[in-house]
Amino acid sequence: MTIKVGDRVPDGTLTEFFETESGGCSLGPNNFQVADLVKGKTIAVFAVPGAFTPTCSAKHLPGYVQQAQALKDKGVDEIWCVSVNDAFVMGAWGREQQTAGKVRMLADGSAHWTRALGLELDLDARGMGVRSQRYSALLQDGVVKQLNIEAPGKFEVSDAATLLSQI
Repeated sequence: MTIKVGDRVPDGTLTEFFETESGGCSLGPNNFQVADLVKGKTIAVFAVPGAFTPTCSAKHLPGYVQQAQALKDKGVDEIWCVSVNDAFVMGAWGREQQTAGKVRMLADGSAHWTRALGLELDLDARGMGVRSQRYSALLQDGVVKQLNIEAPGKFEVSDAATLLSQI
């Protein structure tokens, strides 16, 4: 069953790679519980089928990096990029895309959270295994307020400008 507007996001574990130790987070991958991360916050989350892939690297992630301040000006506390990749890959992609201080690069390495959302994408036939559908959402205290799920192979409704216009 796919999550929808009005639903509470399921709990799960997402992993973020840290370049330096700070704020109680050690160097390297750190696990976070979704329930703790969303508590009392407004979060713009978007997911991509894969780090370093063409549309994701050229359009999707850069749009959120560019619109980070505008989203924060509209009350968004954090912006998350979620992908079914490991934390090392997400950390490297974040460095390349200069996301520090703008977008949290969160790995769902085994697609557990993505499956719990009902937003998995089977790309096994293309040699990529289970991935995430491309989508964006606005979460308020863990409840889905906006949800934009792309049709397969499309990039039309999950971009930063669309989510910004919905806030």
